[in-house]
Amino acid sequence: MTRPFGLIVIGDEILSGKRQDKHFARVAELFGQRGLRLSWVEYLGDDRERLTATFQRTMAAGDVVFSCGGIGNTPDDHTRQAVAAALGVGLELHPEAYEELKIRFAGEEITDQRRLLVTFPAGVRMIPNPFNRIAGFMANDHYFVPGFPQMAHPMIEWALDTFHRDDFLPVAGSVEKAFLLTGPSAYESALLDLMERIVADYPSLRLFSLPSLAGKERRHLELGVEGTPALVDRAMAEIRAEVERRGITWTWRP
Repeated sequence: MTRPFGLIVIGDEILSGKRQDKHFARVAELFGQRGLRLSWVEYLGDDRERLTATFQRTMAAGDVVFSCGGIGNTPDDHTRQAVAAALGVGLELHPEAYEELKIRFAGEEITDQRRLLVTFPAGVRMIPNPFNRIAGFMANDHYFVPGFPQMAHPMIEWALDTFHRDDFLPVAGSVEKAFLLTGPSAYESALLDLMERIVADYPSLRLFSLPSLAGKERRHLELGVEGTPALVDRAMAEIRAEVERRGITWTWRP
């Protein structure tokens, strides 16, 4: 079983609605291509104390975390400082990242403001940025990348492929099947015992239950499982037999 993977998206502009998050869907896709799944996602504003507390919690939990945003050099960027506080270290110019910075600004003055871009918590490792060579950084299986998707997503791919290849699961062969259940007994509370039995009998499968509403009325309940084909077929056969016994109408989900 792989360790939990989490995603943190940082920025007041996301929480205010000024910008739409473009990370979750793409990161979930990158994970899916490797047979992985995100365990959780958090959206956080530009609040240094809250960021510090969050990183302390996720590092203590032992999760693998990808954090997008807040690593720039403007006053509203707090990720570098929050990570340093969570680690209990100071900030320092990262020598390898600084060499990348000098290549990025070749022939131009490397100002103090530009040096801030590669002033990271002491002891961290660099994450290369193929877009513009302004690096991110990593510590304790936490990966801190810019908020710009065109930079962040290749950096996340690199981190996954470099450090977590052993966590990848086979993608080919995994299937997902589901029924659309309708009728007066086609609601989650009435089927909890069946769901719990399937989860207990097929621990390697992922069971999902998704109600659909039309106004205030129940439209249908999508109930299914995901995993290896043979086990999926067995589990679905058991679900079908039980819903038929209970007089619940079913159709295959398209």
